[in-house]
Amino acid sequence: MYIIGCVFQDHAYPADELMPLTCRGRVRGQEPSRGDVDDALGKFSLTLIDTLDTLVLLNKTTEFEEAVRRVLRDVRLDNDIVVSVFETNIRVLGGLLGGHSMAVMLKDTGYHMQWYQDELLHMAKDVGLRLLPAFNTSSGLPYPRVSPQTIHKATAVGICPDHTHSCLHTHTATVFRSLVHARRALDFLWEKRQRNSNLVGTTINIHSGEWVRRDSGVGAGIDSYYEYLLKAYILLGDDLFLQRFNIHYASIMKYISQPPLLLDVHIHKPLLPARTWMDSLLAFFPGLQVLKGDIRPAIETHEMLYQVTKKHNFLPEAFTTDFRVHWAQHPLRPEFAESTYFLYKATKDPYYLEVGRTVLDNLNRFARVPCGFAAMKDVRTGSHEDRMDSFFLAEMFKYLFLLFAEEEDLTFNVEDYIFTTEAHLLPLSLSTAPHAPSPANTTSEEELDDSNFDWTCPNTRLLFPDPAFPRNLRDPIRSAVDKSCPRPAIHREPGMGRPPLRAQDFMANNPDHLELLRRMGVSLIHLKDGRVQLVQHATQAVSAVAAEDGMRFMQEMMELSSQQQKEQLPPRAVQIVSHPFFGRVVLTSGPAQFGTDLSKSITGVRGFVTVAEPYSGCAELSNAAFVQGRIALLQRGQCMFAEKARHIMKAGAIGGIVIDDNEGSSSDTAPLFQMAGDGRNTDDVTLPLLFLFYKEGNILLEALKEYREVEVLLSDKARDRGRDVQEEEEDCSTDQTSPVPAATLDQSHVRTVEQDESAPHNEEVTPEEDVGPAIKRNPEPEEEPEVDKDSSRKSVEAMMADWREDLEAFQQMEDEL
Repeated sequence: MYIIGCVFQDHAYPADELMPLTCRGRVRGQEPSRGDVDDALGKFSLTLIDTLDTLVLLNKTTEFEEAVRRVLRDVRLDNDIVVSVFETNIRVLGGLLGGHSMAVMLKDTGYHMQWYQDELLHMAKDVGLRLLPAFNTSSGLPYPRVSPQTIHKATAVGICPDHTHSCLHTHTATVFRSLVHARRALDFLWEKRQRNSNLVGTTINIHSGEWVRRDSGVGAGIDSYYEYLLKAYILLGDDLFLQRFNIHYASIMKYISQPPLLLDVHIHKPLLPARTWMDSLLAFFPGLQVLKGDIRPAIETHEMLYQVTKKHNFLPEAFTTDFRVHWAQHPLRPEFAESTYFLYKATKDPYYLEVGRTVLDNLNRFARVPCGFAAMKDVRTGSHEDRMDSFFLAEMFKYLFLLFAEEEDLTFNVEDYIFTTEAHLLPLSLSTAPHAPSPANTTSEEELDDSNFDWTCPNTRLLFPDPAFPRNLRDPIRSAVDKSCPRPAIHREPGMGRPPLRAQDFMANNPDHLELLRRMGVSLIHLKDGRVQLVQHATQAVSAVAAEDGMRFMQEMMELSSQQQKEQLPPRAVQIVSHPFFGRVVLTSGPAQFGTDLSKSITGVRGFVTVAEPYSGCAELSNAAFVQGRIALLQRGQCMFAEKARHIMKAGAIGGIVIDDNEGSSSDTAPLFQMAGDGRNTDDVTLPLLFLFYKEGNILLEALKEYREVEVLLSDKARDRGRDVQEEEEDCSTDQTSPVPAATLDQSHVRTVEQDESAPHNEEVTPEEDVGPAIKRNPEPEEEPEVDKDSSRKSVEAMMADWREDLEAFQQMEDEL
């Protein structure tokens, strides 16, 4: 790090940052704009200020003294430039305070900095005063940007589009020292939390106090808020900060934490995920959990992050829940190294030294360039970006040095200091200094329940006496991220002798499968759109072996899902071509990712429809003679789509239509549904299989109920409705002269689910009771019942109105594709 600091002095000073690929300094306005990233640059010699206390930590006291003199001599704070309130606070004001605390400590030893008269502290105060105009809002929440040219001319500005929105961490960044203004902003945010979930969003209107972004997590835009609450309590001794942190933390662990994942949720509907990926800034959270004293989830989340790091060499800026790259950049962020250091301090487990070695080796192998360390533009390709943020030297190297440092390597006791969010060192002795009284306490007695102070540092209940315990937590997570997933021979506990459930065999309505999931710590949620969401909590498994099985099952599920996420297929058409429809009715249908590709068929597949028995199609058909040469109608559920296709194909069907059992579903409101395979080779399926939502499927079933025979065309798009209509009518009149067995639909056997898919199908049903014959065919012709022509005409007219809507929707989807 010291060598890199020398490179900065030689090639970049007095610029804010070093550009390691071109070996020059980055001066704002002289390089192409990078957007919001450049708001951290205020022509403050940012990297120099940000790394002052790092020099002392490395025992480079002579260099530190020279750096302080340079800051006092060269740095100007009245530059006419708009800067980020948050970044200026944590890097410049925080760097000056950290440098001041080190200067005072060295001066007290009697050997260094004897000339120092709190100059850095005065500069920090000056920076704080220049930031204060940002707080001049009706709510007390600061604008995210400010122009600090002079105290009198300082103006605050918002961010686009309307200068009224700001990320949450901006509002609390000055909580440590600008107590009056920051405390007012912090109180306002607390009052604006969602009272049922006790969560806060990430972006808020600073004038109205309305949440602009209602997603909540622990990553970008919100991370520092939680960190400041806990550290403000430690540093300032105000119990109210701890109380608020504990209330938030309980909600985070209830809604956001899905060990080992940390997934954003909606503050008003905290059981509803807000996204399916995570950003790298949440890597700080295991370290905060260590400070809180909650070690177990910290170990789990950190291990997941470590495996993702090993998979991609660095932690991508964002990655999906199946650990693929979502955003490929990596600007050399320090949060993962920070959590690694704190976990090692808490556990003294040498495993975390191994983790730190991996981080260090990857930095040297992939990021090191002749003039420093370059950010990764894409972790997949290893390409670089001409960027080395100041936090790389201020935080990354600080935490890595502390991780490997022996006691004799440190010239002062780090335990006497607290790390700010930028890893600057502030003395804990501040907590003994007198403070201004807190604002009047308006918190209710219920909120101040002492039980909320449980599990707060120091907490020894989760520091494990069994050295194998952390390994038992880590191993399943390692297997989940590692796609190869080797399965060693292991001894199974009594009651776990059966082989683990495989993803390709899983059925959501099988009670035995649900019990196996429960034992493995996997919970299942049925979503209203018919999809199933699986979440694993390894700590809820009945044993470590079961937890490993659960992790492996989840990985198989993710691999199966990944295989099924092929290129988006366009919608297909189910066109009713028989009398009296003659092709004028087209139902929008979803394709299958297996079987006949209708887009390669000129004519499509045409045939009469019949309901399979059993209706689920999950067993060999009992009405195979009627299905042969026809298109089988099937109900969704109870088995995989490919299994249904195989059963009707064995019965001689020429195609199949699966009808959704989720009552009320419609292509009008639901996204296009594609039927996936079962994870096995589906080349043996050679007929087309289409999917109809409940509304469209019911139209087809009603038509079948009302008319003797219904013929449909399965194709990639609707055929010309006006062609061969006369021929169809002639065919129809001919058919009418030839009596055929009447086909009536027994509605008691076309069973729809009365509740929505949020509840699993836990009922035990038998084929005789639940999926009996949907179409009853008598061996002998029976007299055709009389039909009320008026009611029939009204029924047809109502269906035609629906069909016209479906036709318009289908045409719109065709145009979009």
